[in-house]
This record gives sequence, structure tokens and C-alpha cells, in this order.
Amino acid sequence: MKAARTISIFGATGSVGCSTLDLIGRDPDAFEVLALTANADVAKLAAAAVTHRAKLAVIADESRYADLKAALAGTGVEAAAGAQALVDAADLGADWTMAAIVGCAGLAPILGAVRHGKTVALANKEALVSAGDLMKSAVRASGATLLPVDSEHNAIFQCLAGSSIERVRKITLTASGGPFRTFSREAMRQVTPAQAVKHPNWSMGAKISVDSATMMNKGLELIEAYHLFPVGLDRFSILVHPQSVVHSLVEFADRSTLAQLGCPDMRVPIAHALAWPDRMETTCRPLDLAEIGRLDFELPDEDRFPALRLAREAIEAGGAAPIILNAANEVAVAAFLAGRIGFLDIGGIVEDVLARANMAPAASIDDVWAIDRAARRQAERLAAELIN
Repeated sequence: MKAARTISIFGATGSVGCSTLDLIGRDPDAFEVLALTANADVAKLAAAAVTHRAKLAVIADESRYADLKAALAGTGVEAAAGAQALVDAADLGADWTMAAIVGCAGLAPILGAVRHGKTVALANKEALVSAGDLMKSAVRASGATLLPVDSEHNAIFQCLAGSSIERVRKITLTASGGPFRTFSREAMRQVTPAQAVKHPNWSMGAKISVDSATMMNKGLELIEAYHLFPVGLDRFSILVHPQSVVHSLVEFADRSTLAQLGCPDMRVPIAHALAWPDRMETTCRPLDLAEIGRLDFELPDEDRFPALRLAREAIEAGGAAPIILNAANEVAVAAFLAGRIGFLDIGGIVEDVLARANMAPAASIDDVWAIDRAARRQAERLAAELIN
């Protein structure tokens, strides 16, 4: 009998974390859960930690530590809280780590997990967006295996299996287009947060759903893909594909194009990363192309969705630009979700912050944090000016 693989899940109460727990819960003897973490949802974290017999549960919000400790009293699960506790959890050195914390808050624990030289399944876009060079350097130094979990990047990874990256002519990421794909700019001015979080195909958290609605999610994925698959920016393209069945395509030198297809269910790419280089059974719905009937594709409209242009410009500018793009977007999305700014103001704030920023590169994690903080302050000022 094979020994159980040790697992840690950072962001265990989000959609990706819950999907991961669903998969490992179907074969509990194959996995030993070391650590589960969450931002602030004590009840959900404690329940998952007890159900999956985790050694450690970490809540990022230190003000919730007493609640977590009380919820885990007598269960044998250790409780911890705060940013350093997240890094300490990464230092447990799990065989396989799911990195699913949303935003730059996940950067330090992800780097900590990478430095142990094991397998890290990456669902956090911001780690590569804000610290791509640092992440790649850490992976090279430790010999860690970095497996992409975003459906698009995982699809590219699958399409490349057995092929040389040097033989790639073009990589195409697909985008659903979000809930406002057919809206005019005037109609988009009236969009509410409640509308923006209702993605037509995927079940995701509020921030990622808004990013999908603005297509910033695809912009961040483009930056991530640029780091994961080094073929050069000019070989990447984006297609809007409303059905979200084709997740990405790779065209090779011989003009053969491979595509990875599947129903829009994050358990599919997570299962691929969890079992890689093998495959595992899932209860996901099988793909029925006859039922779907048709697959549509169109070019994105960068006038209505400027996030795609901003992401390309950030890659071209290099240095601090991707960090600034990500930080300003996080602030702008939070302001929109709070009802402080309009939907179209999100892209405007990001573009304004980028235009005013110093693009000097980050040489260390401390530099990343400093650039991130400065961009957030500038974005907050611009959001406040819009309110006033």
C-alpha cells in the first residue's frame, strides 16, 4: 500500500480550496492533511480541519484567533493566526501544496512552500504576476515542481505534454467574456456589484468574478502564462469563448493545434494537478458536445475591456508594472464591491496608477511589498477623488 501523501491547502475555504477538499475527501487514505488556512471564515475552516483531520488550522485574521481556538478545542487540531503563521504552515513541507489564497497575501507562504522543493499547485495568479522573477528563481533553486491549476494554464500544460516548448508557434488563452460580454460601454456604466459577481459559467469568489467581468482576470492570466510558458509575448493571444468548454489551445511549428476541453468545473484541473503525472477518478460531469451543440469564438474588444491592453503593456514595461497593475486592481475592485466607485472606474484607476508610477524592478520580496503598498495608496486616493 502506498504511503499517504501529505497535503496543505492555503485558501481552504474558497472555491478552489473547497474543490480540493472534495477531491481528497473521496480517497482519504491516500492523503494526510498537514495544514488548512483561511482568511477569516472560522466556522468553515474549523469544520474542514476536523473533517479532514488536519494537524494545523491557520486563520490569517489575527482577531479571529480566539474564535478558531475555541472551535477546535478538544479536536486535536492546532490553531494559529496571522501572516507569520501562514509562512510557518508552509514550512511544514507538505508533499503537495495548494496555493489558493487570493491576492498578494498568498505570496510569502507560496514562496515558503516552493523553497521546500516539493510540489506546489498554483491557483494564485498574483504570486507570478507580482513576483514572477522571484518565484521562478526560487523554483530553480529548490527544484520544486510548479503545477498550474487555473483552468487555462492547466490546459496549456496538458497540451504541451510530450512536446518541446521550442516548437510552440502560438498559445491561445480562452475567456468566457464574463456577464457583460455583449454590453455597450454605456450599459456597463450602470452595472452593479450584484450583477458583476454572477459569472455565467464558473462558481468563483466575488473578487475573481469581478475580474472576470472586467476581463482583468484574463489579463492577469496572460502575465502568469508569460512566466509559466516562456515563448515570448508575441506568441500569446486571447479568444472569447462564451461556452467555457475549450480552456486553451496550443499551435505547434507543424501547424497542428491541440486544445484541452472539459466542462467548467475547477475540480478537473485540480484533479490533474493532484494526480500528476497520473490521472484520478472524479465525479465531474462528462463533456457532451452533442448536448452543447456549438462552440463560439470571437476576438475580445479592448475598447470595452481595457484590462487586456493594460496587462500587455505591463508585460512590455516590465519592472514594477505588473505589481502595480495587480495592486491597483485589487483596491479598485474592493471599492467597486463596496459601492464606492462605478464598474468602468476600475480600469480607469488601474490605468491612472500605472501612468504615474515608478517602474523600477523589485529585487526582493521587500521591494514587492513596498511597490505594492505605494500602488495601493495611490489607487485609494484616486478612488476617494471619484467619490468626492
